[in-house]
Amino acid sequence: MKFVIKLFPEITIKSKPVRKRFIIQLRRNIKDTLRYHGIDAHVQGQWDSIETIIQDDDLEMEVRKQLKRIPGIAKILTVKEHNFETFDDIFAIAKETFADEIKGKTFCVRVKRTGQHDFNSVDVERYIGGGLMQHCEAKAVSLKNPEYTVQMEIRKQRLHTISAVDKGLGGYPMGSLDGVLSLVSGGFDSNISSYLMARRGLQTHFLFFNLGGSAHEIGVKQVAHYLWETYAVSHGVKFVTVPFEGVVTEILEKVDNSQMGVILKRMMLRAGSHVAKELNIEALVTGESIAQVSSQTLRNLTVIDSVTDTLVMRPLVAMDKPDIIDLAREIGVYDFAASMPEYCGVISVKPTTRAKPERIEAEESNFDFAVLDKAIADTRIERIQNVLASCEGVAEVDLVQIPAANDMVIDIRHPQEEESAPLHLTNNEIVKIPFYQLGNKADELPADRNILLYCAKGTMSQLHAQQLKQNGLENVKVFKP
Repeated sequence: MKFVIKLFPEITIKSKPVRKRFIIQLRRNIKDTLRYHGIDAHVQGQWDSIETIIQDDDLEMEVRKQLKRIPGIAKILTVKEHNFETFDDIFAIAKETFADEIKGKTFCVRVKRTGQHDFNSVDVERYIGGGLMQHCEAKAVSLKNPEYTVQMEIRKQRLHTISAVDKGLGGYPMGSLDGVLSLVSGGFDSNISSYLMARRGLQTHFLFFNLGGSAHEIGVKQVAHYLWETYAVSHGVKFVTVPFEGVVTEILEKVDNSQMGVILKRMMLRAGSHVAKELNIEALVTGESIAQVSSQTLRNLTVIDSVTDTLVMRPLVAMDKPDIIDLAREIGVYDFAASMPEYCGVISVKPTTRAKPERIEAEESNFDFAVLDKAIADTRIERIQNVLASCEGVAEVDLVQIPAANDMVIDIRHPQEEESAPLHLTNNEIVKIPFYQLGNKADELPADRNILLYCAKGTMSQLHAQQLKQNGLENVKVFKP
């Protein structure tokens, strides 16, 4: 089976050397992404498209799903390739391929053609359309509002019949642009801002400020890992944790209540700029949107940004909250954000909306910057691939390959993943509880039988089994067939 990948239009207007470099990078990204998901594919580059060929037709849906998540792609055509010599050959192929699809429906024929021929695309469309209408029990030809569109491409003496057209992410190939460091809290805004950067093709690293709470850190690591694995798995990125508990304490003790939010953001930008410089990253990314909360007025953002020379990018700056939430649902992070543990250590009663630089600087003069220096010095940098297995002080968890008859198996995968590859067991009860809901339902789990957590690779189930054991549920194990 073949997939013809159309390039993001902005790639095609680049100079010849740049376009060539982008195509080579995109080809490599496609191959690496499919390989990560266990799919062997032959990927070859063209000047205006990339062709991906797989041998196992049963993998069609999985390949289409993964290609739709790779930056740099405008459209994915699922095609079958045929030889032809005459119009009659084309008609015979079209009839065999599309007869069942157009039966009882209005339809039209659309043909794109490249190469030297003694006919044009319209000639083919008319001939094939008339033949299908005569021989395939279609209702009628409708050029404006057809119920089905017969799509084909002619490339020299090869005919492509197109069975599906999927929209890609657009953007540029990951690895063709610079990297950014995205400040993440696990909520809707930071998740979407990180996604938008990755979709554009920017290698997006994650920066988390731990304000006090291991549950929050674990939750943020989970959503960061999901975003990377889903939309940027062709390139490794860093997950950076800065312990900010001491900074929060210092602000609470030394700073006037109304100025705390702005000063906390300034401390984060100072630390973020230091980390970005250490990692040779050009820009910081935040999820701020104009006037969404008190710290996000133009005046406050100006005062916040004044502490750094590092570029601060805000992809959500003019987005409405409902649109952000809708996009979170679309890309699969809504449930993460809605279930994210929160830590609100710095909440002003009457926060300033028009911060004055001289007032902020006066408040910061009371702050012991050695505390910020220590937080930066204690920064932890991890590879995103390892974050789900990096929690400190975790309990040992047994692995089970063959469950006993009385064992309860809990499928903790994301619903999208569970629906695409359901777990089937003959002798065991299977309960579906997505991992982001597991903590809230822990009290409902039975204590008189083994509980086996299941996920595709075993990493997520290991992490949550360790958490449950630490919370006193001793009968938890990991199901890894």
